[in-house]
Amino acid sequence: MTLPIVAHFDAGDASPYATALRTGGGVLRMVDHDGAPGAPVELARFLAAADDADRSVLERASGAILDVGCGPGRMVRAAIVAGHLSLGVDVSDAAVAHAHAQGLPALHRSVFDAIPREGEWGTALLMDGNIGIGGDPSELLARCASLVQPGGAVIVEVHADPHRDRGFHATLIDHEGRASLPFPWYEIGLNGLRRCAADAGLQVSETWSRAGRVFALLVR
Repeated sequence: MTLPIVAHFDAGDASPYATALRTGGGVLRMVDHDGAPGAPVELARFLAAADDADRSVLERASGAILDVGCGPGRMVRAAIVAGHLSLGVDVSDAAVAHAHAQGLPALHRSVFDAIPREGEWGTALLMDGNIGIGGDPSELLARCASLVQPGGAVIVEVHADPHRDRGFHATLIDHEGRASLPFPWYEIGLNGLRRCAADAGLQVSETWSRAGRVFALLVR
């Protein structure tokens, strides 16, 4: 039997991500729809303050910053502290509520919905694997390119394996067995990102790594 595919992260009544945010932690894994073992979701890092790798991203950002898939607001807070006008967007109402509870600006919506100041952002961020949003990196990058101003940037955190390039239907599962409905996702390393950036009219300006995480600065 084919299961329904819901096109956003952590959808469904169980919502393990939302539950973990509301209870302040937990262990989550993102698994392939076929049940193959998946990567851990680093919830503790999402809830913590920005680290050195995060700050290396903000050092390269300019202008107003839009954090796509902002989660509980780690990067929005760090961007504001660094002196940037910043806004987060996320499809998780629990994540946005967490950001609001900290006094952080965040909107409960998809990046593919209407976004304030379209075409005027200095930098759009796709952190923590959020290049996977929607399951089509080229489409997502094209959307982000439309949100930043001419000469603006999209900064992407990619998979540590430069050859990783796969789309799949993912499910979030927590240690108590709660599971989200399946949603399309994509994992991509630097090699594939170069192709997708070109498809979206973006140029890879710089790549770097910090603490085992890998990033790329794409310029419109």
